[in-house]
Amino acid sequence: MEGRGLLCLFLALAIGLTALSSMHVLQEANASSLKTFSNYEELKQFIETKLEEAKVRQIPWIYPEAVLFRGFFGGYGTPVATPVPSEALAPKAAAIEYSKTNVQVEGVDEADLVKTDGEYIYTVSGNEVYVVKAYPPEDMRVCSKISLGEGRTIGLFVNEDRLVVIKSGRFPIKPLESGIVPPHTCGVSVRIYDISDVENPVLIKGVNLDGSYVSSRMIKGYVYVVTAQPVFKILGEDFVLPRIAVDREVKEIPPTKTYYSNDTIAPLSYTIIAAINALSGEVEGKAILTGYATCIYASLNNIYVVVPKWDGWFNDVRSEIHRIRVDGMEIECEASGEVPGRVLNQFSMDEYKGYFRIATTIGHVARYLSQATSLNNVYVLDAESLEIVGKLEGLAPGERIHSARFMGDRCYLVTFRKVDPLFTIDLSDPENPKVLGKLKIPGYSDYLHPYDGNYLIGIGKETVPAEEGDFSWYQGVKISLFDVSNVTMPKEVDKVVIGDRGTDTPVLRDHHALLFDKKRNLLVIPILEARVFPEKYGGEAPPWMHGEYVFQGAYVFHISPEDGIRVRGKITHLEDQELTKSGYYLKSKYEIKRSLLIDDVLYTISDGKVKANSLRDLSEISEVNLT
Repeated sequence: MEGRGLLCLFLALAIGLTALSSMHVLQEANASSLKTFSNYEELKQFIETKLEEAKVRQIPWIYPEAVLFRGFFGGYGTPVATPVPSEALAPKAAAIEYSKTNVQVEGVDEADLVKTDGEYIYTVSGNEVYVVKAYPPEDMRVCSKISLGEGRTIGLFVNEDRLVVIKSGRFPIKPLESGIVPPHTCGVSVRIYDISDVENPVLIKGVNLDGSYVSSRMIKGYVYVVTAQPVFKILGEDFVLPRIAVDREVKEIPPTKTYYSNDTIAPLSYTIIAAINALSGEVEGKAILTGYATCIYASLNNIYVVVPKWDGWFNDVRSEIHRIRVDGMEIECEASGEVPGRVLNQFSMDEYKGYFRIATTIGHVARYLSQATSLNNVYVLDAESLEIVGKLEGLAPGERIHSARFMGDRCYLVTFRKVDPLFTIDLSDPENPKVLGKLKIPGYSDYLHPYDGNYLIGIGKETVPAEEGDFSWYQGVKISLFDVSNVTMPKEVDKVVIGDRGTDTPVLRDHHALLFDKKRNLLVIPILEARVFPEKYGGEAPPWMHGEYVFQGAYVFHISPEDGIRVRGKITHLEDQELTKSGYYLKSKYEIKRSLLIDDVLYTISDGKVKANSLRDLSEISEVNLT
């Protein structure tokens, strides 16, 4: 702390949130009329009145003389290109078949660390983006790289001749007019590059948002970014409004573009939604005065933002949902509602034929079943009003949802405690959802992916039930193929378990890491494989023993209902000695993180290189180092 000292004084949110328990009332979700404020005074009165009613006496504030601007401004970075070859740049290749990012909704793109347009691969490595000429593979080379500076790169979008880079960092927007830097340290930077000349990317627009990153989507060339910013005020001054900076021109999101609901208990955060035209760089921003948003679901026309509502003991008891209609640069917050429980992730939600479906868990899981209070639920809401029209409650007491997938009139849920119940749920009658079937098997699936309408792929962990409690020990990575054609009797028709305890795959946490091509019956997953050697433990190793790392790379599977699941081969970027020297935790720039297809070539990507292998026999064609 230098100069006058950093005298930021924050009231712990725990104090304010604990006070909410005295007035928190559980009730069924009702459509809430979302309105905008007429002016700042109305916004100020709303915040102060709600906080008083909720017995939150203070919110985070800061002395005006405490934190002064010292010249920091989140830089946009500059493109650094490799030398342009003397020959003229070749035109982009004719349209060929290539894989795209694994997304939840067709036509709604999601930011990821690797993208391709069928000729070039755009990949994040550290604080740089590399543009790699990938096709044809014999001519693979690095065309250019873009230095992004400090901060964490969230992901990329590619649209025509535009590359959109999303980063999170600290203080991305200049101080307030008084010279004070806001007390929160989170910000999101969106940079748009012209890549019509891939040898020389050009930064054409920089957009910075206040708040921490929640999620983003791209629909028809428009990027929608959602952030969450705490409500705070400067002592003796006004509440600070959320801001957006476009090429360093800072604008507040005015109260007239800030939505609120009278059902909000304590307005502790803004949810900011920015629409960005990837081609022109045009920006529009709106905000909702809510609690802290955690995740979103997006269809072609709507973005649903979920905000947990907590009681005084930090048991999340309800999820507030806001529906935001998007159409190009238009952003309209049209409805809000509530359901009991917490949402796992985006796959716990879905929009279908005028209804919004959501799966939640309420309560908590304990080591012993007698101490667990968890229950799992599925709710069907009218998408227009977000009123509950149907519900299925009380599934799998004592367990929690590990994965969910909505597919048309069906919902598939995996809950877990000691075995893996896969529930098949009928939603054809929205007012009367019902369980049709249930399958209990060892292990669980953290991610469910449709093979087709009758088969489902599960990615998770094998488990061994513990003798000393109501739980199981995680083991190797498990890939399952489920037959759900008879929804009353789902079956696991085949499974493959890779490695022992300690084996991991990023697919368990990030679905973008999975490559699936039904036409080729191809499944590719990055796996860090660990093996337990029983001879080191007298012939039998305990189930809690962590294995030693023996492989990191891409496992390539053939998968089909007729043949089941077969390992076709493995691809790695690591040398053997690198793996053995890694110790208990493996961290190498040559860990494969993504894979993709261009024509009949399988590309694997790590932070250190891009490798091309023939899809026919997995023989190596070429590779390029990212240096």
